[in-house]
Amino acid sequence: MKVTVFGIGYVGLVHAAVLATAGHQVCCVDTNEEKIARLKQGQVPFYEPGLEPLVRDNLAEGRLIFTTDAAEGVAFSNLQFIAVGTPSCTDGSADLRYVLDVASTIANLMEQHQIVICRSTVPVGTNEQVAHRMEQILFERNRRDLTFDVASNPEFLKQGSAVADASKPDRIIVGTRNAHTLEVLRDLYAFSNRNHEKMIVMDVRSAELTKYAANSMLATKISFMNEMANLAEKLGADIEAVRKGIGSDQRIGYDFIYPGIGYGGSCFPKDVQALIQIAESCGLDAKVLKAITQRNQEQKRFMLDKISAYFDGKLKGRTFALWGLSFKPNTDDMREAPSRVLMEALWEAGAIVQAYDPQAMEEAQRLYGHREDLVLCGTKETALRDADALIICTEWKAFHAPDFDLILNKLKTPVLFDGRNLFEPEKMRREGITYYCVGRLTESAQ
Repeated sequence: MKVTVFGIGYVGLVHAAVLATAGHQVCCVDTNEEKIARLKQGQVPFYEPGLEPLVRDNLAEGRLIFTTDAAEGVAFSNLQFIAVGTPSCTDGSADLRYVLDVASTIANLMEQHQIVICRSTVPVGTNEQVAHRMEQILFERNRRDLTFDVASNPEFLKQGSAVADASKPDRIIVGTRNAHTLEVLRDLYAFSNRNHEKMIVMDVRSAELTKYAANSMLATKISFMNEMANLAEKLGADIEAVRKGIGSDQRIGYDFIYPGIGYGGSCFPKDVQALIQIAESCGLDAKVLKAITQRNQEQKRFMLDKISAYFDGKLKGRTFALWGLSFKPNTDDMREAPSRVLMEALWEAGAIVQAYDPQAMEEAQRLYGHREDLVLCGTKETALRDADALIICTEWKAFHAPDFDLILNKLKTPVLFDGRNLFEPEKMRREGITYYCVGRLTESAQ
């Protein structure tokens, strides 16, 4: 099949590359000329494990086409995916300008029946807005002979494992009541729907809400577990024991119940806030969702309070080694990352940060390269040199088994603030390291 994807970011590029790997021909359209130029050379502009080889292979085989020419994309196929961003407005609602701009572009350029699929995360009712915008433009063009259908097909990709998630999805949500559109999408996704039925078909509004509900549920589990971790510290309990105790219940499970210093990224913070705005637009006070957001915001300052208390509030002139800048492992994305909240607070207090991340160094340079109080280090060991303490913000595998003797020798004081509970407190005690973590029984917490 021939497919067009508008918006070649995390969602659009992964979607396009996996469809091309399945044998489809995909035209990728984006307005960013620099990004398209790099992609034409097989260079992926962000880090996602396994993605670049797919792009290069399919580009070489001619199954991926990259262009900034919208007319080329619309003419290429009669199946148009909208995968552009929906950033937050100042009030927290989703900004739909890019989605509606693509809808307008398709309506202005189309010369045949088109199936328009919203892959972007959009509020309930957006697909109706897309259809209304296209109807208006076709009326203005005096082309009421042209027909189209708009359907919802939200993505459920996790950064760091997006290729696997797209290749072997656990479910494919489709919002449509159009039999022809459903048949086309079944053909499109046949490669991942072979072993058993993964496609869940529903009305458009339910499909739109499913995406927000899924992300908000996962954010709920994280924030709840962080609150339990804070309570465990107050009560002298061990949150790791609690985690194992509740995770063994199949109704709860082990996923997303690891305590830490908050969630970040491009989805959870934005989508929870957007769902709050959606609820309020209907006259519903989203008390649970608001609490999730508040807990997450406070949790990002959790380790800062421990650092400040350890140094008696005297942070000015101190140097801190920081491991992990991305909001999670296996990505270079620093959007809403806890590391940013912590670093900015340390800078405000007059401290210097020596930071290392396996993938996010270029992004950190882009965001903070102008700062003299940030030193970006080539290795995690270099970041330790003459630092007053070590802080861990991201649970990269490269941080799980460090040289503790080196840490002791490099740091001015043998203290580690672990925002991801990577180590056993007893082991840290034996290593001679003063250890602060989240919700665990340590000598430091007593």
